[in-house]
Amino acid sequence: MKKLGFLIAITICLFVFTGCEKVNVGNYKEGTYYGTFTDTYGGSNATASAVVYVDKEGLIKSVFLDTVYEKDGVLTTKKTLGDKYNMKQASEAKKEWYEQVNLLEAKVIENQGLSFLTLNDEGKTDTIAGVTMKIDALYKALESALNEAKN
Repeated sequence: MKKLGFLIAITICLFVFTGCEKVNVGNYKEGTYYGTFTDTYGGSNATASAVVYVDKEGLIKSVFLDTVYEKDGVLTTKKTLGDKYNMKQASEAKKEWYEQVNLLEAKVIENQGLSFLTLNDEGKTDTIAGVTMKIDALYKALESALNEAKN
């Protein structure tokens, strides 16, 4: 009888301690989602793109942002150029374009969406430390991808 009582007590303890465990469930459908937005600045078009991966729990697990534009008559991306994009000197944050975008990507994953992010009239944000560039086109591309992923 004591063994039965002990087993019941153990079962109840396991149920109580594991039954209260927080389960992370996101707000999105599993899959990979894409969004784009074409912006004009500096006299030419540039297309911002977003790729968002959502896992089976509905959580954003990865975000990839980039911008395709023409440089010296050749289509390229800002991430491809890396340090050769030469934004660091002009940047208030003294960071290259890809470094600022990496911060933005990480914050979207951390916050599981865009609700934390605000943009001013210039298309910039002060919500993310180290991101001082115009991000409105990236925001719109991300917004498009996340809208597709919503439950």
